[in-house]
Amino acid sequence: MTQPTILATDLEGVLVPEIWIAVAERAGIERLRLTTRDIPDYDELMRGRLALLREHRLTLADIQRVIGAIDPLPGAVEALARLRERVQVIILSDTYYEFAMPLMAKLGWPTLFCHSLEVDEQGMISNYRLRLPDSKTAAVRALRELRFRVLAVGDSYNDVGMLAAADAGALFEPPQNIVADFPHFPVLRGYNDLLAFVEQETQR
Repeated sequence: MTQPTILATDLEGVLVPEIWIAVAERAGIERLRLTTRDIPDYDELMRGRLALLREHRLTLADIQRVIGAIDPLPGAVEALARLRERVQVIILSDTYYEFAMPLMAKLGWPTLFCHSLEVDEQGMISNYRLRLPDSKTAAVRALRELRFRVLAVGDSYNDVGMLAAADAGALFEPPQNIVADFPHFPVLRGYNDLLAFVEQETQR
């Protein structure tokens, strides 16, 4: 019997643009452009983001308005539909449910595992709550323990753990610093490469 396969994919940079970059551009706050492509330590990154939001008095509602105007990357909806014909797909992201729901609607409501935010009475984001540390890697390991064959794709430092934990992992249109730091992962340049990667791995 063929082992069922799940594709675990990152969200931002693979299927949708980087949310924080969109917020940075709308608010004119250059330092909000930093992502896990730039800073590997997720807590350091998020603490810096929350401090900037407080400094500039940006509320959750302000951010949600920006996210509501974001569309999936060109070709992402069609590629996701084709992938779901071939394998089950789970999005593993370090974003937050409070951010992601408008994007999930535009992607056709795929399964999403991510985190949650704490919001104070003024609507300011006061803290963030991880489901558990390095949740992407933990999810991939748990799926493998359930006897699924797991493929994983991502583009940032916080994806490397899940790529290594998967049966097969690949980088999707990563920046050059990620390629240089992790040269052992294959690099996918666009959705045709991603579809070919899944097709190849499901035939093993």
